[in-house]
Amino acid sequence: MKNIVALHDVVTPWSDGLEPSAAELEAIEVELPLILAERDLLDAEIMTLDRTPTEVDVQRIRRACRRVLAARAALENRAGHLPSSGGAA
Repeated sequence: MKNIVALHDVVTPWSDGLEPSAAELEAIEVELPLILAERDLLDAEIMTLDRTPTEVDVQRIRRACRRVLAARAALENRAGHLPSSGGAA
């Protein structure tokens, strides 16, 4: 049997460790509150998929939505304080 393996780094260059770089880890750390808030919102929505939402479910979803919006606003505000690279957006 012959192995079929890409011999060229067409899409993603191969790295030795295949570990995220320090910059990638920093970006994840910065976005983590938003990621967790979105996960909580998704959990709240999934809980109501197979039944009619109760008032408690509606409150849980509403709270999770507010947390997502607050996390997005905080992330945008933080991005507004970072120095720009000078390039056109």
